[in-house]
Amino acid sequence: MNDQVADFRAEKTNLTELAGLGKGPVSLEPYRSQEWFEKEVEQVFKRAWLCLGREERIGNPGDYFVQTIEVAKAEILVTRTREGVRAFHNVCSHRSNKVVLDRGGNASRFVCRYHNWTYKNDGALIGVPDEKNFFDFDKKRCGLTKVACETWEGWIFINLQPVPEVSLTEFLGDFGQIYTGIPYPHSDKSILFVSHLKANWKVIADAFAETYHIPAIHPETIGSTFASNENPFARPISAQTWGPHRSVSTYGNPEYVPPIGSQVERLFYSNIATGNVLSAASLEDTEVFLKHPAINPTKSGSWAVDVTWLFPHFQFDVSPGGFWTHHFWPVSVNETRWEARFHIPDAPDVWSRLQQEHYIARLGEILLEDVGNTERTQEGINSGAKEHMVLQDGEVMIRHSLHQLEKWVHAETVREALA
Repeated sequence: MNDQVADFRAEKTNLTELAGLGKGPVSLEPYRSQEWFEKEVEQVFKRAWLCLGREERIGNPGDYFVQTIEVAKAEILVTRTREGVRAFHNVCSHRSNKVVLDRGGNASRFVCRYHNWTYKNDGALIGVPDEKNFFDFDKKRCGLTKVACETWEGWIFINLQPVPEVSLTEFLGDFGQIYTGIPYPHSDKSILFVSHLKANWKVIADAFAETYHIPAIHPETIGSTFASNENPFARPISAQTWGPHRSVSTYGNPEYVPPIGSQVERLFYSNIATGNVLSAASLEDTEVFLKHPAINPTKSGSWAVDVTWLFPHFQFDVSPGGFWTHHFWPVSVNETRWEARFHIPDAPDVWSRLQQEHYIARLGEILLEDVGNTERTQEGINSGAKEHMVLQDGEVMIRHSLHQLEKWVHAETVREALA
């Protein structure tokens, strides 16, 4: 593990050097090359453990959801049986039609609509019309095709290799140990934002991995939250890396108060202490959450959010107001399906509901500012005007991501990639 603390008041911070990364310009080819993209698909997305989200999405026996993974030309059916969480290819064993057509729900049986082949939610084939007319037929060998599936701390992971080269525990490494025991409040309740964007998946992931852009892109929304006179360029507080995984703690302006013109914000947050304006819950509700040593690891009083990036395509962020997640699903070299889930509690009263509605509306505005910029970035990359991008120290997570992707693309085995 590399653990770096930044003095944001210094003339120059040294997060990149402490992470053992180079400081030179970074090639833009991984953001526009079809050949590179195909290597990412084969060497990364088809070999790494991919996080699909929280177990609470399927909290009860019989619950299920279907996850599309475009680059693998796959639909994954994730179910909860009485024995635990399972995953299967959503493909019938008869003529390879899709079995489940809904995106989620609750069912103990799944029936393929083509010929009514019926499966239990543990994947076993239990019903075949006119079964006697088949040849040497064995239902036990014709269940749904299993997908490797494991859980860690309530997070669901799958691996698309028929036999994963490494376990989930080995893939997570030190990160998996350090982040054990974090509570995730309100995991069963979320607000989902989804967008299809004409940009490489890394362009969008990078946009949520650094705060250097905040004073420029978000001056009216969160510019004065993540920056101040003390830290005008929103430099991060610290960064950590664990093999292919990474995290940064962002600066939060401890002197922030809603400006005089923000009467609605002042009204909605006048009766609670949130510790952070990116929240819709009181600080009291998340005290246990904040005490975990992995969250705000330096315990800085000028902290806003921890942005944690699990290789390759998943980020979860924690703040005094709770947590949220980002999935960056590549569709093609120049297209991405981005999903963001924000977890908030049920509102116990009208006042709390008003605060939440303000929070959600504000989030939407901030997210539009972020993703609206990504397609312009991709157009600039595709123009070929530039061969490289120049990264500064606060963009250390982007540099680390590209470094790890290069390792995986060229590694013959997953263990080699993780070394």
